[in-house]
Order: sequence, then C-alpha cells, then structure tokens
Amino acid sequence: MKDDRTTLQKYFPQAAVDTVLSSLTEKNILLRFSKSRASKLGDYRPALKGKPHRISLNHDLNPYEMLITYVHELAHLYAFEKYGRKHQPHGMEWKKFFGDLMQPYLAIPLFPQDVSHELREYLYVSKAANGSDINLRRVLHNYNQRVASNSFTVETLPEKSLFQVADGRVFQKLEQRRKRFKCLCMNDNRFYLFSPLAVVVPFDGQNANQSLYLTKKIG
Repeated sequence: MKDDRTTLQKYFPQAAVDTVLSSLTEKNILLRFSKSRASKLGDYRPALKGKPHRISLNHDLNPYEMLITYVHELAHLYAFEKYGRKHQPHGMEWKKFFGDLMQPYLAIPLFPQDVSHELREYLYVSKAANGSDINLRRVLHNYNQRVASNSFTVETLPEKSLFQVADGRVFQKLEQRRKRFKCLCMNDNRFYLFSPLAVVVPFDGQNANQSLYLTKKIG
C-alpha cells in the first residue's frame, strides 16, 4: 500500500500525494481504505506485538477530508510515539502534532479558501474542546459528491427518530453528548456516538427489506 502511488492518487489531492507517500514510508504505516463507518472517519492502531502502525480511512471521503483525516490519524501516531498512552487523545499534545504535520499542506494552494480558513481557525485559534472541528466538517461536507435524496445528517433528524446506516443496522437518535449524538443500536441494544454530520437514511419501518432485517436481528 505504501508504495502504491496510483492508489493514493485516487483518494488524495494530487499535490499531497508525494508528502503522504513519504510519511507512510518513513513511519512504516499500513494504510487501509475501509468501508464507510458512520461513527468515525478514520482510525489509528499503534505498532505493537510485531505489527506496524495501522491507519484506516473511510473510502468515500472527499479528497480534502481524506487528507485532513489522514493527518489527524498521523498525529495520533506521533503523540503515541512521544507520550505513549499518557496523553489525552485530542488534547494539546496531539493538537500540536496535528498543526505541525498539516503545515506543509497549508503552505501550498491545496485547499479551497473556505476549507483553509476553517482549518486554520481550528488548528491555530480555537481551543481543542470547542466546536470548531464541527465547523470544519460542515465546510468539508460541501465538497462531498451528491448523496442520495433520502439521506440526511444525524443532526437534522428529530430526537427519538430511527435511522439506518450503510451496513443495515438501525439506530435511535438520543440526546447530544458534547459534540456527538448518543444513539441506541436496535440490533444489539448497545449505545454508539455519532458525529452530527454522519450521513444516514431515516428508517420508517415501511420498507420490506429494512423491516425483515430488523426483525431477523432483534426478533
């Protein structure tokens, strides 16, 4: 994966490919493009027990969001190497690495002006705990390819309503916890946290396939 420039060109802005490839090689990172996950955009796993550093990214992110999410996860790698587990996952130690690693991409005209503005606001002006990352996600959302007409973001759905994600699971939207919404999975009776901007499909129980899936899983 780390040597496959052609693959990277399919997902990242062209001007970023060389720098991304260099970081993959330098840190011996196994990069994987995963199926879409409504609860997160990316994931980092440290190099432990003989395994390399691993970063997974949702395959359907737009190029700007893909790059920012990659650097987000790469900052977790750097923070882990320096501090181990003795730091807050999105605290100031992590954010310092995020800003430093993002700087080469901000130094060239790579991002649209609105994305660049919100990204700089998040990195260098705001505090880690406020909602500026949501503002950035909203701007990035404008560059997504057109989604299905029956799709909505979680934040636009009424509380207590049901929705379905790409893998077929059905959730009930509950209260907001800081920046994310607590949701109950109707298939396994477990709670999950969703980004306000996660794209989902409202579930009304009228679709025969949806109803059959729900009945098989929780009936």
